[in-house]
Amino acid sequence: MFALLLPTVTAADGFTARSGGPSDKAMMVRSMSGQPDGMAFFRPVLSGVLYRGGFQGGDKGRTGLSEPQKQSLCLSGFSEAFYADFGKSTSYGTTSCSGGSLEYKSARSSRPAAVMKDVHKAIVNNSGPVLVHCMWGVHSSGALSAMALVQFCGWSEARAKDYWNEARNGAPCSGGCDGWIDGKFAKFSVDPSLAISDAQRAAICPK
Repeated sequence: MFALLLPTVTAADGFTARSGGPSDKAMMVRSMSGQPDGMAFFRPVLSGVLYRGGFQGGDKGRTGLSEPQKQSLCLSGFSEAFYADFGKSTSYGTTSCSGGSLEYKSARSSRPAAVMKDVHKAIVNNSGPVLVHCMWGVHSSGALSAMALVQFCGWSEARAKDYWNEARNGAPCSGGCDGWIDGKFAKFSVDPSLAISDAQRAAICPK
């Protein structure tokens, strides 16, 4: 379904455009045009609503997004960013810019409800997109992205796990990859209160 090692995809319409959903190619790109310096695997999940990423070389200090990276996201229209699982030395809070503000929060891939609620809020309020990132941009951010595709786009769990598996770019998993992602999905279920309309789904979900 997905192809790896693809060339850069441009963000000609910006990160806020709800343009009918990303293509398979865009969802697998290694470097998206306009991403903050120092980030890696910056990719769309839901057009204009949810993006994922990590850090070039990994965030080994677990400090998270730098102030210039936060400013870059804020100026690009992002309203929220989540650091999944690893931000033990991270400064969270609000970054203001001429285009608005960015709220930076922690997240857990084993407790996805808060992220799903904020993604839903971005969809229905037509607010700026959400970024979910982890240390490398592979496992934890991918798991939350896969869950969002089930929650908002009606993907099956099997399809979402296939997406997660292909998007991890061959990175190993402690205890085995099937067991790792199965364990995350064991703590996730679709929340009917976060349903979106067919029109909203058509505007943001993958083609």
